[in-house]
Amino acid sequence: METAKGTDLPDLLEHLGYTVRRLGSRYHTTREMDSIRIKDRRTWKRYSNGTGGDAITFLQEFCGKGFRDAVTYLLEFNGHRARDSPAPRPRPAPQEEKPAFALPIPNHDQRRVFAYLQKRGIAPQVIRGFIESGLLYEDSLHHNCVFVGRDGNGKPVFASKRGTYDLGGSSFKRDAPGSDKSVAFRLPCDPALDWVAVFEAPIDLMSFCTLHRQVRSNAVALCGLYQGPLDTYLQENPHLKRIVLCLDADGPGQEATEKFRAEYGQKGYDVSTRTPAQGKDWNEYLQQRGRTRERGDQRQAAAR
Repeated sequence: METAKGTDLPDLLEHLGYTVRRLGSRYHTTREMDSIRIKDRRTWKRYSNGTGGDAITFLQEFCGKGFRDAVTYLLEFNGHRARDSPAPRPRPAPQEEKPAFALPIPNHDQRRVFAYLQKRGIAPQVIRGFIESGLLYEDSLHHNCVFVGRDGNGKPVFASKRGTYDLGGSSFKRDAPGSDKSVAFRLPCDPALDWVAVFEAPIDLMSFCTLHRQVRSNAVALCGLYQGPLDTYLQENPHLKRIVLCLDADGPGQEATEKFRAEYGQKGYDVSTRTPAQGKDWNEYLQQRGRTRERGDQRQAAAR
């Protein structure tokens, strides 16, 4: 079993007919599926849908093999006998009809969204600015935050819904049906600026804007770790030369930072990183910073 799990994935994928490319010192990808990342030649993850695993799960996912058949094939492959047998044909992804996109019905006010985001440390001026720009509102049915992604013409093509009630540290998160993930959530691009800042979530982007009030444009929230929204933003704004990666400080965020740095560096962009000084993401840092200031104010008041 360990032999099958430890199969060299770049070698296996080349045997299966994929065109494998190296990204930096630890990662590989393929020309056919550029959202897939192979780490240290042994594990893979596909960032467009969050799947991943080892060589066994790769054959199950992309070649339609059952677990037992996948293990048998890999044992033969590692024994060099599979090279004399035909490679399994990759299974084509099923074609699904994309539902029509429609924004959730807006509520008559933004009271709950405003209160929720303020509780998360977002400055009232920042919240108001996003609402007035048509990038944020409260839906009428569940009172979720709705983060609106607009294409280069300003047309809404994406909506990420976030619940305003946290339960056990987490809240409801879901994209509206038919959302264009290649656009996701972003601020307009200022043609006078040659950089773009990249975040995982809209709330992290808003937290950064709270910490750095001068930032009012040139930012993308991927709404995950799929790089399609960044690619779209760069294609629409070819004058951009610099990318500032502001992804989460946790394991997945830093793995993505490393692979993005390698990939976009190879494409000629000047890539830099900014990581929150505390916490796993920019909103957690913003909240911790606020609590630290509050404790400081309380100590000063007690000393008077």
